[in-house]
Amino acid sequence: MSVTTFGESKPSLGRRFLSWLREWLPALVVIAIGLVVWQWVLPDVVGVQRFLLPRFSAVAQTFWDEREALWSAGWFTFKEALGGWAIGSSLAFVSALALARWRPLGRALMPYAIAANAIPIIAFAPITNAWFGTFSPRSKMAIAAVLCFFPVLVNSLRGLTSVRPESIELMRSYAASEASTFRRVRIPNSLPFVFSGLKVASVLAMIGAIVGDYFGGSIEALGIQIRSSVGLSQFEYAWAAILVASILGLVFYGAISLVEHFALRWHPSSRRVE
Repeated sequence: MSVTTFGESKPSLGRRFLSWLREWLPALVVIAIGLVVWQWVLPDVVGVQRFLLPRFSAVAQTFWDEREALWSAGWFTFKEALGGWAIGSSLAFVSALALARWRPLGRALMPYAIAANAIPIIAFAPITNAWFGTFSPRSKMAIAAVLCFFPVLVNSLRGLTSVRPESIELMRSYAASEASTFRRVRIPNSLPFVFSGLKVASVLAMIGAIVGDYFGGSIEALGIQIRSSVGLSQFEYAWAAILVASILGLVFYGAISLVEHFALRWHPSSRRVE
């Protein structure tokens, strides 16, 4: 009888650190090179002017000095983006369920969904302001929802319909209803696709909320502060606000990835190849 020690059954802390380092080292190197280029190469070598891109040190100093105002504005806009993401993603998944259940309906409505997604968001933003009010967060949520709808719809529909025929035939051999087939086969199979769409939508939601602010909104919103600071030649503040938006987008994306990791631990796609 073989004996398995504790050290053999669980990777050591050093091995886990090396594994983490191998995974994230390329990204860290790219970030470091980008910051060096931003701080010294672009202004000193290329000659990029301050109004185009201030030095990173100046942006970082403004980011620290104005952190309370920046994070307050960022949180205000993030709530708009989160609301739009939730609305657009929910409607998209429900629509994907309907289109996967009734295929002729999907073939009839998909061209209209593509056409709606092709409308530039800058053309749609003034309309939502007229519908919900310029200073209402709902107008920005509507813009974010429109941007989130299509990627979640397409990915969810792909996952719901990309099921092995053998699995469907097995469910039919047990006389399973369509609802049971969706619940036990199609929806679990679609989850990796759904999470891919949700992660793409998380980034688009932040973009939609900020772009919507450019057509009017509360002075507390991040997009309004970016527009105002550029108009006042406060370029460091504008870039610091952009940095806040980027951080919030990364955190939002990372939170969905974390949920995906724990929700799909059973799925073969989540197994890491060492």
